[in-house]
Amino acid sequence: MNHIDKKIEQLGIIIPSAPTPAANYIPYVISNNLVFISGQVPFENGEIKNTGKVGKDIGLSQAKLVAKICALNVISVLKEALNGDLSRMVKCVKLGIFVSCTSNFHQQPEVANGASDLMVEIFGDKGKHARFAVGTNSLPRNVPVEIDAVFEIK
Repeated sequence: MNHIDKKIEQLGIIIPSAPTPAANYIPYVISNNLVFISGQVPFENGEIKNTGKVGKDIGLSQAKLVAKICALNVISVLKEALNGDLSRMVKCVKLGIFVSCTSNFHQQPEVANGASDLMVEIFGDKGKHARFAVGTNSLPRNVPVEIDAVFEIK
């Protein structure tokens, strides 16, 4: 067991199995020393349990939890890309967080912290990243949050 797996275990975090793509794309692409993770939605045990718009159907605290679920799915795809060895991750370079929300909801950065906090909690300084957090009028399957990512690997 590598040091990242030990840290995940100590934190009591369960990394799910990587979700299968829902359309005509692949879950990740490796180019040189970068892994590009396709957008991940809040699948939990193969189903989407959280739907709707933030600011109408879902509050801020629930949206942060949904972002964390998406981030767990990002990590699961990264783990698959690295043949199970998360210690090969050098740096979380960037997260892109999309929040399906009402036009008067302006706390997308706070929603995004659900994902950002998890990356730092698991990977420490290697988990600190650039990011964007934007609001949109709709996301696939009526999910409230979708996250894509770029990681540097060795």
